[in-house]
Amino acid sequence: MWGYADVGANTFVALGLVMAAAQGATGLAFALAGLVYIMIGLAYTELASAYPVAGGGPYFALRGLGDFWGFVAGAALLLDYTIDIALFAAASAGYLNFFLPYLFGFGIERFTTDIGPLTQVNPVWCLQTLLLIGILIWVNIRGIRESSLVNEFLGAIIIISESALVIIGFLFAWRPELLVKQWTTQFPSAHDFMYGSSLAIISFIGLESISQAAQETRRPASIIPRTSVALTFSVFIFAVAFSLLGLGLLPWQVYAEHSDNPMAKLAEALPLIGPAAGPLTAALGAIVLFISSNTGVMGASRLTYSMAQFHVISSWFSAVHARYRTPVRTILVFSMVGVVETVLAFMTPKALDTLGNMYAFGATLGYTLVFIALIKLRFSDPYSPRPYRMPLNVRIRYKGRPIDFPVLGLLGMIGVSTIFFEVILTHDIGRIAGPAWIVLCFLYFAWYRYREGLPVFRSLERDWEEEQRQVLLSAEEYDLLERYRIALAERDRQRRRNVHQQPAS
Repeated sequence: MWGYADVGANTFVALGLVMAAAQGATGLAFALAGLVYIMIGLAYTELASAYPVAGGGPYFALRGLGDFWGFVAGAALLLDYTIDIALFAAASAGYLNFFLPYLFGFGIERFTTDIGPLTQVNPVWCLQTLLLIGILIWVNIRGIRESSLVNEFLGAIIIISESALVIIGFLFAWRPELLVKQWTTQFPSAHDFMYGSSLAIISFIGLESISQAAQETRRPASIIPRTSVALTFSVFIFAVAFSLLGLGLLPWQVYAEHSDNPMAKLAEALPLIGPAAGPLTAALGAIVLFISSNTGVMGASRLTYSMAQFHVISSWFSAVHARYRTPVRTILVFSMVGVVETVLAFMTPKALDTLGNMYAFGATLGYTLVFIALIKLRFSDPYSPRPYRMPLNVRIRYKGRPIDFPVLGLLGMIGVSTIFFEVILTHDIGRIAGPAWIVLCFLYFAWYRYREGLPVFRSLERDWEEEQRQVLLSAEEYDLLERYRIALAERDRQRRRNVHQQPAS
């Protein structure tokens, strides 16, 4: 439930954006992106249960591929966290604006205007978003903790509400002939479909939240697999269900025109309960999206702390407030990046679409590196116990020992790399702003490492075996710790036998 309160909220944003691009093929776009997402979810399940630390994807990349690629994965995730702040705050304000016609007789689009060379700018919506971000900054600096119980409650409410909408919609309102008509007469061009399917990945982003929390979970070897797998498949089912339901209720143009609150428009279109379901869905969307925006602030704090521990970024980011004992520098720096991204996005005609562009870039780049790290760690660290392994493994021999090669991991890497290619090919803003962010972060990384006398492209020497012992010990995974010690002892005995069997020169 805690994970679904974060990940499940993404459909509230993605539905309208994907509808505007994929049109009559929106269901297919969500399904294809969802299949890749399932493989991503399985990869994170394996890695987070084997390495239950707060670093998430960047930690996996750093451990499997080295410091430089760990930093690149961290930079991509930090981009997503800053976009998370901006995108979900803007979407939360969008669902609040659903009530404007009820209160004042007009919608937020009334404030859309042209300012000099800028067209279709909405300054009121932008100010609403900045106000919500300001509230998040204040809350996090003061250290008002996000309640796990609240997240669990909201996760349950979201699942119950979405289930009710899906069941009632398919039973009493869904028109398959409308879905077929839009599929046959309004199928998108290849470019638009690639754009839509790459945006659909937004609906499946957030597994980092489970991975980030692994270090705070007791006995993660058993908790993480069932949590992550259940979360992965439930989000996939709901995302595909809503895309098919939506096309069978209303023309895709309706969702595109209301991309600020598409789920509320879908609920409003239901018979009998629509007048009540629309406002209730809008209120729920505003709340869960605001909490998801807060995930960006909290996630950036956890990530920078982890990166500073491994000398990937300066420990300056880890400094805490003298009174509130919160990571005030991280909160201010990355929240202000979110503020800048918000202002720049609202200078474009479609602010949510602009933010979604960059969100998709950071996610697909980070996921690609996670898949590569997973494959590499199967070879470089076969001794760490893996309570969960991705399905479809082929046993091969590498340097005299058996290795389970993850076929599904390879397919997932190809799938998410394809989506990454689609982002670069079709997202005009994402292919410029995304690489620009990575280059800017690299310049900081190079400066920091040079100033500290550390190698830029080479990795520092680390005792990963001792690190793994401490990780399993802190997670209270004593059975896995014993298995790890036995595996290392057997490896050492085999090495000694090999040395003794070598002929004298």
